[in-house]
Amino acid sequence: MGVEPENTLRSFVRAEQAGMDAIELDLHLSKDGALVVMHDADVDRTTDGTGPIADKTLAELRELDAGMGERVPVFDEVLETVASPLQAEIKDVAAARALAEVMHRRDLIGRVEVSSFHDAAVAEITRLVPGVRTVLIASRWGPDIVERALTVGADGVALNMRRLTLETAERSRAAGLRVIGWVVNTPQHLRLARALELDGATTDYPEIRRTCRFIA
Repeated sequence: MGVEPENTLRSFVRAEQAGMDAIELDLHLSKDGALVVMHDADVDRTTDGTGPIADKTLAELRELDAGMGERVPVFDEVLETVASPLQAEIKDVAAARALAEVMHRRDLIGRVEVSSFHDAAVAEITRLVPGVRTVLIASRWGPDIVERALTVGADGVALNMRRLTLETAERSRAAGLRVIGWVVNTPQHLRLARALELDGATTDYPEIRRTCRFIA
């Protein structure tokens, strides 16, 4: 959590009001197949409930407090609440398929970029939604990170700022990949993002927008 309860409609409105270039959110599937907006696979950390999202129906998830009286949102609600471009992080192939259906139904290819830590999920959304912009995320990676991204059809990589080096950034850009750093919450990481000339960065603090271009 940065300045608002994470992955809530309240937090997305705050990010939009701060003028962020895009808003990042995380998607899981509920027991009954709803695209639920939450970071963790379990509800324990960010709500007053316990247990895996996958074991709960949407109705059960709606009964939880996600912070400051906010309820757990679904993806369609975010689309209707804010007008900003979105970066949707999917956790698995099943979520990729559900998201693909929504993107086709609501014509979201120009508005929603899709990211994932999982190569298979990126490959699946790329296959199902031709033309979608995609990002492969990595916390730790080897020399094959560029090849991995290209293999699954990603347009960019989102890499952990604590491990991101100039060499990796340059190899990625040389291959035609955008480079995003996460998470930029400190002046030190902000300076590093600028020095590496990143294409973007994620932050938990939208007000950092006053000094650089980021997504929240």
